Amino acid sequence: MTEVPLISLFDALLADLDGVVYAGPHAIPGAVESLQLLAGLGIGLGYVTNNASRTPAQVAAHLRELGAPAEDSQVVSSSQAAAELLASMLAPGARVLITGSPALAQEIELVGLAPVTGQDQDPVAVVQGFNPGIGWKELAEASYVVSAGALWVATNTDMTIPQSRGIAPGNGALVAAVAAATGQTPLVAGKPEAPLFHSAAKRLAADRPLVVGDRLDTDILGGNNAGFATVAVLTGIDTKHTILAARAAERPDYIIAELGDLHRPYPAVSTTDGTYVCGDAQAHADGDTVSILGHEDDLNAWRAACAAWWAAVPEAAEARAPQLKWRTA
Repeated sequence: MTEVPLISLFDALLADLDGVVYAGPHAIPGAVESLQLLAGLGIGLGYVTNNASRTPAQVAAHLRELGAPAEDSQVVSSSQAAAELLASMLAPGARVLITGSPALAQEIELVGLAPVTGQDQDPVAVVQGFNPGIGWKELAEASYVVSAGALWVATNTDMTIPQSRGIAPGNGALVAAVAAATGQTPLVAGKPEAPLFHSAAKRLAADRPLVVGDRLDTDILGGNNAGFATVAVLTGIDTKHTILAARAAERPDYIIAELGDLHRPYPAVSTTDGTYVCGDAQAHADGDTVSILGHEDDLNAWRAACAAWWAAVPEAAEARAPQLKWRTA
């Protein structure tokens, strides 16, 4: 086990929001307190979100209402990334159909493009971002414009979004509806693409940031794509089982139960003759089976299992779950 808290190994934390800091309007227990401790340690804090339904200023205001430290500039959103991508591909003043929120339209305006709401306004592009108020008419309008040959950019393709009452459809589900209607595939601006993370790190002047997220396919893959250390937290979408089965590109460097674990020493994993040891737990991979000595409710047992399985299938291009055999001493 390292003698220092995990977060002290890094100079900044790049945190996802949904499923990490809050679920719906409510903070995840312990998350705000963990973030408040960072300033006293001299560790930078940035928020990297794929949710394009609110402006960075609105996101920061919500975080402050929850008690979390947040300046507007600390929030880097996929709506900003989408606007920058479109501005790089279109002439100034080009018309863009907004299939999303007023916050997304504002970002489009800020880069010198003209947001519009219908096909009759002759848009040359469509930008699609999450908005809980989107209905069939908006998706149909986007489909008409995309089918006519317009450039199509999605802020993100998260299929689900954590809410206080459970897991709900995310922007990816709405994007999939347009894709099914048109046979087209959008360009994706936000996570898991690396630029969003690089932009956040640059704002903080961070050389050694740690990316924390609850989703393997966006947060962890994006952090890995950016070349940063990554930590999966078990307060949102992905679970111990899905993390164990993760394809190589989506495997995190660390696994924690909740954000408070950032302020605790992280247990080291050692190996001898193919047996991986973490705390009091051990794991060994043999073919498609991982044998684990430990308890299922002990996160160290899962850390050992991940180390053993990932060493056995280091180049996995698809998610692949082993059979698990549990035993206790």
